[in-house]
Amino acid sequence: MSSGWHRVLSAPTQAFRDERLAWPPGRVSRLQDEVRALVRREGVISRRHEPALATSIDALVRKGELRAVLPGICTSSGVADTFELRVLALARWAPEAVLLGDAAARLTFWPARTTEVVEAAFRTRATHPGFRFTRRLLPPEVVGRHRGVRVTTPAMTALDLASGETEAIDLALRTRSATLEQMKDALRLTPGRRGNQQRLRHLLDSRDEPWSAAERLAHRLLRQARISGWRSNHPVVVDGRLFYVDIAFVRARLAVEIDGRLHELDAGVFENDRWRQNALVLDGWTVLRFTWAMLTGHPEVVVATIEAALAERAAEKGALDRG
Repeated sequence: MSSGWHRVLSAPTQAFRDERLAWPPGRVSRLQDEVRALVRREGVISRRHEPALATSIDALVRKGELRAVLPGICTSSGVADTFELRVLALARWAPEAVLLGDAAARLTFWPARTTEVVEAAFRTRATHPGFRFTRRLLPPEVVGRHRGVRVTTPAMTALDLASGETEAIDLALRTRSATLEQMKDALRLTPGRRGNQQRLRHLLDSRDEPWSAAERLAHRLLRQARISGWRSNHPVVVDGRLFYVDIAFVRARLAVEIDGRLHELDAGVFENDRWRQNALVLDGWTVLRFTWAMLTGHPEVVVATIEAALAERAAEKGALDRG
Protein backbone atom coordinates (compact mmCIF):
# COMPACT_ATOMS: atom_id res chain seq x y z
CA MET A 1 0.00 0.00 0.00
CA SER A 2 1.46 3.36 -0.97
CA SER A 3 2.32 5.87 1.76
CA GLY A 4 -0.14 8.41 0.27
CA TRP A 5 -3.04 5.99 0.46
CA HIS A 6 -1.98 4.96 3.96
CA ARG A 7 -2.12 8.59 5.09
CA VAL A 8 -5.61 8.95 3.65
CA LEU A 9 -6.77 5.91 5.61
CA SER A 10 -5.09 6.72 8.90
CA ALA A 11 -5.37 10.50 9.06
CA PRO A 12 -8.18 12.19 7.06
CA THR A 13 -7.56 15.80 6.09
CA GLN A 14 -9.11 18.60 8.13
CA ALA A 15 -11.54 19.26 5.28
CA PHE A 16 -12.78 15.67 5.50
CA ARG A 17 -13.18 16.01 9.30
CA ASP A 18 -15.10 19.27 8.97
CA GLU A 19 -17.33 17.83 6.25
CA ARG A 20 -18.07 14.70 8.28
CA LEU A 21 -18.88 16.66 11.44
CA ALA A 22 -21.28 18.85 9.47
CA TRP A 23 -23.34 15.85 8.32
CA PRO A 24 -26.32 14.68 10.34
CA PRO A 25 -25.71 11.24 11.89
CA GLY A 26 -28.46 9.75 9.77
CA ARG A 27 -26.75 10.82 6.55
CA VAL A 28 -23.42 9.36 7.67
CA SER A 29 -25.15 6.05 8.37
CA ARG A 30 -26.96 6.09 5.02
CA LEU A 31 -23.72 6.76 3.11
CA GLN A 32 -21.94 3.93 4.89
CA ASP A 33 -24.86 1.62 4.14
CA GLU A 34 -24.55 2.64 0.48
CA VAL A 35 -20.86 1.69 0.55
CA ARG A 36 -21.68 -1.68 2.11
CA ALA A 37 -24.34 -2.33 -0.54
CA LEU A 38 -21.97 -1.48 -3.38
CA VAL A 39 -19.30 -3.78 -1.99
CA ARG A 40 -21.80 -6.63 -1.61
CA ARG A 41 -23.07 -6.15 -5.16
CA GLU A 42 -19.79 -5.49 -7.00
CA GLY A 43 -17.16 -7.15 -4.81
CA VAL A 44 -14.97 -4.07 -4.55
CA ILE A 45 -15.40 -0.31 -4.36
CA SER A 46 -13.14 2.28 -5.93
CA ARG A 47 -12.46 5.42 -3.94
CA ARG A 48 -11.57 7.27 -7.13
CA HIS A 49 -14.78 6.29 -8.89
CA GLU A 50 -17.02 7.05 -5.90
CA PRO A 51 -15.75 10.44 -4.67
CA ALA A 52 -19.02 11.20 -2.86
CA LEU A 53 -18.46 8.08 -0.74
CA ALA A 54 -14.73 8.53 -0.12
CA THR A 55 -15.13 9.70 3.47
CA SER A 56 -17.49 6.83 4.26
CA ILE A 57 -15.07 4.34 2.69
CA ASP A 58 -12.28 5.70 4.87
CA ALA A 59 -14.46 5.43 7.96
CA LEU A 60 -15.33 1.79 7.25
CA VAL A 61 -11.65 0.99 6.68
CA ARG A 62 -10.81 2.48 10.07
CA LYS A 63 -13.61 0.44 11.62
CA GLY A 64 -12.12 -2.69 10.09
CA GLU A 65 -15.18 -3.43 7.95
CA LEU A 66 -13.29 -2.79 4.71
CA ARG A 67 -9.72 -3.45 3.66
CA ALA A 68 -7.65 -2.27 0.72
CA VAL A 69 -6.82 -4.78 -2.03
CA LEU A 70 -4.99 -2.11 -4.03
CA PRO A 71 -4.57 1.60 -3.26
CA GLY A 72 -8.04 3.11 -3.29
CA ILE A 73 -9.75 -0.23 -4.05
CA CYS A 74 -11.47 -1.82 -1.07
CA THR A 75 -13.47 -4.92 -0.30
CA SER A 76 -15.12 -6.40 2.74
CA SER A 77 -12.68 -7.52 5.42
CA GLY A 78 -14.49 -10.86 5.61
CA VAL A 79 -13.93 -11.69 1.94
CA ALA A 80 -11.08 -14.07 1.08
CA ASP A 81 -8.24 -12.70 -1.02
CA THR A 82 -8.90 -14.84 -4.11
CA PHE A 83 -7.50 -14.70 -7.62
CA GLU A 84 -10.87 -13.49 -8.94
CA LEU A 85 -11.00 -10.69 -6.38
CA ARG A 86 -7.50 -9.52 -7.28
CA VAL A 87 -8.34 -9.47 -11.00
CA LEU A 88 -11.49 -7.46 -10.27
CA ALA A 89 -9.55 -5.02 -8.11
CA LEU A 90 -6.89 -4.61 -10.79
CA ALA A 91 -9.50 -3.84 -13.46
CA ARG A 92 -10.85 -1.04 -11.24
CA TRP A 93 -7.48 0.29 -10.16
CA ALA A 94 -5.71 0.26 -13.55
CA PRO A 95 -8.04 -0.52 -16.49
CA GLU A 96 -5.11 -0.06 -18.87
CA ALA A 97 -3.07 -2.85 -17.22
CA VAL A 98 -2.73 -6.14 -19.14
CA LEU A 99 -2.72 -9.51 -17.37
CA LEU A 100 0.37 -11.61 -18.17
CA GLY A 101 1.72 -15.12 -17.78
CA ASP A 102 0.07 -17.49 -15.33
CA ALA A 103 -2.70 -15.01 -14.52
CA ALA A 104 -3.56 -14.54 -18.21
CA ALA A 105 -3.49 -18.30 -18.79
CA ARG A 106 -5.77 -18.98 -15.83
CA LEU A 107 -8.28 -16.37 -16.97
CA THR A 108 -8.44 -17.59 -20.56
CA PHE A 109 -7.49 -21.10 -21.75
CA TRP A 110 -6.00 -22.68 -18.61
CA PRO A 111 -8.45 -22.32 -15.69
CA ALA A 112 -6.67 -25.06 -13.71
CA ARG A 113 -3.41 -23.11 -13.70
CA THR A 114 -2.53 -22.13 -10.14
CA THR A 115 -0.87 -18.86 -9.32
CA GLU A 116 -0.53 -16.90 -6.11
CA VAL A 117 0.42 -13.64 -7.80
CA VAL A 118 -1.51 -11.62 -10.40
CA GLU A 119 1.07 -10.35 -12.88
CA ALA A 120 0.29 -7.47 -15.19
CA ALA A 121 1.98 -5.14 -17.65
CA PHE A 122 1.71 -1.59 -16.35
CA ARG A 123 3.13 1.83 -17.11
CA THR A 124 5.50 1.60 -14.16
CA ARG A 125 6.93 -1.07 -11.92
CA ALA A 126 5.02 -1.41 -8.67
CA THR A 127 4.73 -3.90 -5.84
CA HIS A 128 1.63 -4.74 -3.85
CA PRO A 129 0.87 -7.95 -1.92
CA GLY A 130 -0.55 -10.50 -4.34
CA PHE A 131 0.44 -8.51 -7.43
CA ARG A 132 3.47 -8.04 -9.64
CA PHE A 133 3.61 -5.18 -12.12
CA THR A 134 6.04 -5.25 -15.01
CA ARG A 135 6.89 -2.30 -17.20
CA ARG A 136 6.31 -3.77 -20.64
CA LEU A 137 5.00 -2.38 -23.92
CA LEU A 138 2.82 -4.84 -25.79
CA PRO A 139 1.82 -4.63 -29.46
CA PRO A 140 -1.95 -4.23 -29.77
CA GLU A 141 -2.06 -7.43 -31.86
CA VAL A 142 -1.21 -9.54 -28.78
CA VAL A 143 -3.65 -7.89 -26.38
CA GLY A 144 -7.27 -8.95 -26.05
CA ARG A 145 -10.09 -8.57 -23.58
CA HIS A 146 -11.68 -11.28 -21.45
CA ARG A 147 -14.58 -10.62 -19.08
CA GLY A 148 -13.86 -6.93 -19.27
CA VAL A 149 -10.17 -7.32 -18.38
CA ARG A 150 -7.29 -6.61 -20.72
CA VAL A 151 -5.18 -9.74 -21.14
CA THR A 152 -2.53 -11.11 -23.47
CA THR A 153 -3.95 -13.32 -26.20
CA PRO A 154 -3.67 -17.09 -25.68
CA ALA A 155 -0.94 -17.19 -28.35
CA MET A 156 1.13 -14.55 -26.54
CA THR A 157 0.42 -16.09 -23.15
CA ALA A 158 1.51 -19.56 -24.27
CA LEU A 159 4.63 -18.04 -25.77
CA ASP A 160 5.41 -16.10 -22.57
CA LEU A 161 5.22 -19.32 -20.56
CA ALA A 162 7.22 -21.26 -23.16
CA SER A 163 10.58 -19.85 -22.10
CA GLY A 164 10.79 -22.68 -19.58
CA GLU A 165 8.16 -25.26 -20.58
CA THR A 166 6.01 -26.45 -23.47
CA GLU A 167 2.85 -27.38 -21.57
CA ALA A 168 1.20 -24.04 -22.31
CA ILE A 169 1.85 -24.44 -26.04
CA ASP A 170 0.46 -27.98 -26.01
CA LEU A 171 -2.66 -26.95 -24.12
CA ALA A 172 -3.31 -23.91 -26.33
CA LEU A 173 -3.11 -26.18 -29.37
CA ARG A 174 -5.24 -28.93 -27.81
CA THR A 175 -8.01 -26.52 -26.78
CA ARG A 176 -7.70 -24.64 -30.08
CA SER A 177 -7.23 -21.44 -28.12
CA ALA A 178 -4.32 -20.53 -30.40
CA THR A 179 -2.69 -21.83 -33.53
CA LEU A 180 0.97 -22.40 -34.16
CA GLU A 181 0.93 -19.60 -36.73
CA GLN A 182 -0.51 -17.19 -34.16
CA MET A 183 2.30 -18.08 -31.76
CA LYS A 184 4.87 -17.51 -34.49
CA ASP A 185 3.30 -14.12 -35.16
CA ALA A 186 3.45 -13.26 -31.45
CA LEU A 187 7.15 -14.14 -31.41
CA ARG A 188 7.77 -11.98 -34.48
CA LEU A 189 5.91 -9.05 -32.89
CA THR A 190 7.97 -9.19 -29.68
CA PRO A 191 11.61 -9.37 -30.83
CA GLY A 192 14.67 -9.04 -28.63
CA ARG A 193 13.15 -10.54 -25.49
CA ARG A 194 15.16 -12.69 -23.15
CA GLY A 195 14.20 -16.32 -23.72
CA ASN A 196 13.11 -15.86 -27.34
CA GLN A 197 15.69 -18.36 -28.61
CA GLN A 198 14.23 -21.02 -26.34
CA ARG A 199 10.70 -20.04 -27.40
CA LEU A 200 11.71 -20.40 -31.04
CA ARG A 201 13.14 -23.87 -30.37
CA HIS A 202 9.89 -24.91 -28.71
CA LEU A 203 7.86 -23.65 -31.67
CA LEU A 204 10.08 -25.53 -34.11
CA ASP A 205 9.63 -28.64 -31.98
CA SER A 206 5.86 -28.02 -32.17
CA ARG A 207 5.71 -28.10 -35.97
CA ASP A 208 3.56 -31.23 -35.90
CA GLU A 209 1.24 -29.59 -33.34
CA PRO A 210 1.40 -31.96 -30.35
CA TRP A 211 -1.37 -31.75 -27.77
CA SER A 212 0.72 -33.03 -24.86
CA ALA A 213 4.30 -33.55 -23.76
CA ALA A 214 3.95 -37.27 -24.51
CA GLU A 215 2.78 -36.58 -28.06
CA ARG A 216 5.63 -34.12 -28.50
CA LEU A 217 8.13 -36.83 -27.52
CA ALA A 218 6.47 -39.36 -29.84
CA HIS A 219 6.69 -36.92 -32.75
CA ARG A 220 10.36 -36.37 -31.99
CA LEU A 221 11.04 -40.11 -32.00
CA LEU A 222 9.31 -40.54 -35.36
CA ARG A 223 11.27 -37.69 -36.92
CA GLN A 224 14.55 -39.02 -35.54
CA ALA A 225 13.76 -42.45 -36.99
CA ARG A 226 12.88 -40.79 -40.33
CA ILE A 227 9.41 -42.30 -40.27
CA SER A 228 7.11 -40.21 -42.44
CA GLY A 229 3.59 -40.36 -43.82
CA TRP A 230 1.80 -39.63 -40.54
CA ARG A 231 -0.51 -36.90 -39.32
CA SER A 232 -0.99 -35.68 -35.79
CA ASN A 233 -4.44 -35.43 -34.18
CA HIS A 234 -6.07 -36.56 -37.39
CA PRO A 235 -9.91 -36.37 -37.50
CA VAL A 236 -11.65 -39.67 -38.26
CA VAL A 237 -15.42 -40.11 -38.51
CA VAL A 238 -16.77 -43.55 -37.58
CA ASP A 239 -20.54 -44.17 -37.63
CA GLY A 240 -21.18 -40.44 -37.48
CA ARG A 241 -18.87 -39.90 -34.49
CA LEU A 242 -15.80 -37.69 -34.77
CA PHE A 243 -12.55 -38.94 -33.22
CA TYR A 244 -9.06 -37.49 -33.24
CA VAL A 245 -6.28 -40.02 -33.69
CA ASP A 246 -3.08 -38.96 -31.91
CA ILE A 247 -0.82 -40.15 -34.74
CA ALA A 248 -2.46 -41.51 -37.87
CA PHE A 249 -0.81 -43.32 -40.77
CA VAL A 250 -3.87 -42.81 -42.95
CA ARG A 251 -2.90 -44.94 -45.97
CA ALA A 252 -1.91 -47.85 -43.72
CA ARG A 253 -4.91 -47.28 -41.44
CA LEU A 254 -2.57 -47.46 -38.45
CA ALA A 255 -3.48 -45.41 -35.37
CA VAL A 256 -0.84 -44.70 -32.73
CA GLU A 257 -2.41 -43.57 -29.46
CA ILE A 258 -0.29 -41.83 -26.83
CA ASP A 259 -1.36 -42.12 -23.19
CA GLY A 260 0.01 -39.13 -21.31
CA ARG A 261 -0.71 -37.79 -17.83
CA LEU A 262 -4.33 -36.90 -18.63
CA HIS A 263 -5.09 -40.57 -19.17
CA GLU A 264 -3.80 -41.34 -15.67
CA LEU A 265 -5.53 -38.43 -13.93
CA ASP A 266 -8.83 -38.10 -15.80
CA ALA A 267 -11.12 -41.14 -15.78
CA GLY A 268 -13.25 -39.55 -18.49
CA VAL A 269 -10.29 -39.32 -20.87
CA PHE A 270 -9.37 -42.94 -20.13
CA GLU A 271 -12.90 -44.19 -20.85
CA ASN A 272 -13.30 -42.10 -24.00
CA ASP A 273 -10.06 -43.51 -25.42
CA ARG A 274 -11.34 -47.05 -25.02
CA TRP A 275 -14.56 -46.26 -26.87
CA ARG A 276 -12.51 -44.59 -29.58
CA GLN A 277 -10.16 -47.55 -29.88
CA ASN A 278 -13.03 -50.02 -30.22
CA ALA A 279 -14.66 -47.90 -32.93
CA LEU A 280 -11.40 -47.59 -34.87
CA VAL A 281 -10.69 -51.33 -34.71
CA LEU A 282 -14.18 -52.14 -35.98
CA ASP A 283 -13.61 -49.63 -38.79
CA GLY A 284 -10.52 -51.50 -39.96
CA TRP A 285 -7.76 -49.60 -38.16
CA THR A 286 -4.84 -51.19 -36.34
CA VAL A 287 -4.36 -49.41 -33.00
CA LEU A 288 -1.08 -49.24 -31.06
CA ARG A 289 -0.91 -47.65 -27.60
CA PHE A 290 2.18 -46.25 -25.87
CA THR A 291 2.56 -44.65 -22.44
CA TRP A 292 4.95 -41.96 -21.27
CA ALA A 293 7.02 -44.64 -19.52
CA MET A 294 7.35 -46.58 -22.79
CA LEU A 295 8.35 -43.47 -24.72
CA THR A 296 11.00 -42.44 -22.21
CA GLY A 297 12.22 -45.86 -21.07
CA HIS A 298 12.07 -47.87 -24.28
CA PRO A 299 12.02 -45.48 -27.25
CA GLU A 300 13.73 -48.00 -29.54
CA VAL A 301 11.00 -50.56 -28.86
CA VAL A 302 8.31 -47.96 -29.60
CA VAL A 303 9.91 -47.14 -32.96
CA ALA A 304 10.47 -50.81 -33.83
CA THR A 305 6.85 -51.66 -33.00
CA ILE A 306 5.52 -48.90 -35.25
CA GLU A 307 7.85 -49.96 -38.07
CA ALA A 308 6.74 -53.59 -37.71
CA ALA A 309 3.07 -52.60 -37.79
CA LEU A 310 3.63 -50.48 -40.90
CA ALA A 311 5.45 -53.35 -42.61
CA GLU A 312 2.63 -55.75 -41.71
CA ARG A 313 -0.04 -53.42 -43.02
CA ALA A 314 1.94 -52.91 -46.24
CA ALA A 315 2.25 -56.68 -46.69
CA GLU A 316 -1.48 -57.13 -46.13
CA LYS A 317 -2.25 -54.43 -48.68
CA GLY A 318 0.15 -56.01 -51.15
CA ALA A 319 -1.53 -59.39 -50.71
CA LEU A 320 -4.93 -57.83 -51.27
CA ASP A 321 -3.74 -56.02 -54.38
CA ARG A 322 -2.31 -59.25 -55.81
CA GLY A 323 -5.50 -61.08 -54.98
